[in-house]
Amino acid sequence: MAKKSEDKENLTFVNKKAKKEYEILETLEAGIQLLGSEVKSIRAGKVNLNDAFILPRNGEMYIMNLKIAPYENAKHFGHEETRSRKLLMHKKEIIRWTSKVKEKRLTIIPLKLYFNNKGIVKVEIALCRGKKLYDKRQDERKKEDQMQIQRALKHKQYE
Repeated sequence: MAKKSEDKENLTFVNKKAKKEYEILETLEAGIQLLGSEVKSIRAGKVNLNDAFILPRNGEMYIMNLKIAPYENAKHFGHEETRSRKLLMHKKEIIRWTSKVKEKRLTIIPLKLYFNNKGIVKVEIALCRGKKLYDKRQDERKKEDQMQIQRALKHKQYE
């Protein structure tokens, strides 16, 4: 499930699984083409980024499996929950990222979905390589070691 953090006006939805499952090589901010009911549903906090991924198709990028729940007040003008949505990116970026995906066997996933200062929905996407099981274990070990160091330092301060 995507983590939701609220500032004064900014809603941010984070893909928590991304950093655990993938090694992030490069990030980029992109716009996303949405319907009005989808934007209202995002403002209501009904978004799930966990299974989402991005596919290059016909010189364009599409986000797949991004779950935006239907907006209750949009009677017959609603939207499909998991339809493919077009990402708004510069042509050069699309070409560069598409070639990297094909050549190096990488994946593009969304890291964050948020509203910018102007109230426009943006997606932070990342070019990633999937982690192996031993990489995940190594990261978990590092995290545990850091926690133990912090505990020791905190305990030492109180002595």
